[in-house]
Amino acid sequence: MILRAIPSVCTLLNLAMGMLSIIATINENYLLAAVLILISVFSDGIDGRLARRFAVASDFGKQLDSLADLVSFGVAPALLVYADSLSGYGYIGLFIIVVYTMAGAWRLARFNILDITGYFIGVPITFAGGFTAVLVLLSLKLASFPPVAFLVITPLLAYLMVSRIKVPKY
Repeated sequence: MILRAIPSVCTLLNLAMGMLSIIATINENYLLAAVLILISVFSDGIDGRLARRFAVASDFGKQLDSLADLVSFGVAPALLVYADSLSGYGYIGLFIIVVYTMAGAWRLARFNILDITGYFIGVPITFAGGFTAVLVLLSLKLASFPPVAFLVITPLLAYLMVSRIKVPKY
């Protein structure tokens, strides 16, 4: 019974880190917010592996994972990139982060109904959110990293999530 719960605990840790990232962003602690997203990446990487290893993978776990992923890799990075770099662009910045979040939700919903092994269709939201967090970390540490780059990178990540590109599973 305990083995059955371990993957879900990891998924809920992913969700908790996403929520804490959102709170850190609201409190203007962008460094912490980005680090918490990266912790979510790690947690998300182990929940599915543990579920398969313990032979406890389930539809419930898949759905819970997607809901956590939407928060941690959709909403949290979108809010972070908006607060850190895109808020000065007004409605354009808002539009970009809303589209990014909607693309993440679309990608997760599509993933949940497809039964494909060996590859993903579209860039996984975990990658997009983690990549966004790394870029925010770079923008915080490198004065030469222009915030305007997020006007291009964020919509590009949104497109890649909903694209039909085959991405090998890692």
